[in-house]
Amino acid sequence: MRPSTVTVQRFAETINGREYRIEVLAVGKEWRAQIARVPGGSRAMMPFYGHTPDEARQQLSRWLTLNHARSTSQV
Repeated sequence: MRPSTVTVQRFAETINGREYRIEVLAVGKEWRAQIARVPGGSRAMMPFYGHTPDEARQQLSRWLTLNHARSTSQV
């Protein structure tokens, strides 16, 4: 049995002053975007899906932007 090849696209984004590493990979006919795992860290967050890598990344970025803006406005 041959090992399968998984193509992962990685993006670095700054959203509301905070740096994020986003990974996007193909899952069937869709693309899944998630926060990249860092040593000692966690990525316990739901993934976001799209028809293209950019669409999946944009959905995750939009959620991070909205979520971060909401948490800072409550302080």
